[in-house]
Amino acid sequence: MGTMSAKILIIDDEASILNLVTAYLRPEGYEIQTAIDGRAGLLAAQAFQPDLIVLDIMLPGMDGLELLSRLRRESDVYVIMLTAKNEETDKIIGLSVGADDYLTKPFSPRELVARIKAALRRLRSGSDLPDSQMLTFQHLHIDPAGRRVWVDGREVELTTTEFDLLKTLAAHRGMVLSREQLLEQVWGQNFFGEMRVVDVHLGHVRQKLGPHHGIVTVRGVGYRFEAERD
Repeated sequence: MGTMSAKILIIDDEASILNLVTAYLRPEGYEIQTAIDGRAGLLAAQAFQPDLIVLDIMLPGMDGLELLSRLRRESDVYVIMLTAKNEETDKIIGLSVGADDYLTKPFSPRELVARIKAALRRLRSGSDLPDSQMLTFQHLHIDPAGRRVWVDGREVELTTTEFDLLKTLAAHRGMVLSREQLLEQVWGQNFFGEMRVVDVHLGHVRQKLGPHHGIVTVRGVGYRFEAERD
């Protein structure tokens, strides 16, 4: 996925936001589509198959949280959530439903463009490990090249962010990685949000992988991966 061919869907009910974001993104060479409500946004996501979605939570009809919940049943597309509220609970709810990143309105268009570029670079680069290097543990197998995970032979679907967090921890087995280190590795240096995003997404990974997730919380520091080698 080259920058010039990346497809971005913007879902917001404010025409001024759609026009502003489009004006900043189109010169970067992205293919842009927009939608002004939740139902239209869901249909556009299914038809357009974007590489990244900018999604407002407060939408008429189907709100952004319901849209994202439905979308996550069939897609792991990267989603940057927009919220007009600055309350912690709104951010956490959005992340819990499956958003990868968030920005609070009013936001800087330049910051949004920086977040999008960082996300697309990460999606393009994939794994830093050699393509042939599987991460193999007693109950868990991770394929960095194919971006696939198996627990006791059963494949588990992870979102892009969930997979990258698990892969990063597993590639540094036995080492404690701080939230700051995980943010830089997974979200990139342009991420200026809160460190809680790491906790929320790793909570999803633990739930999906079950008792063999191998992720240990090191209180006050970060996380360590301790799965036994195969």
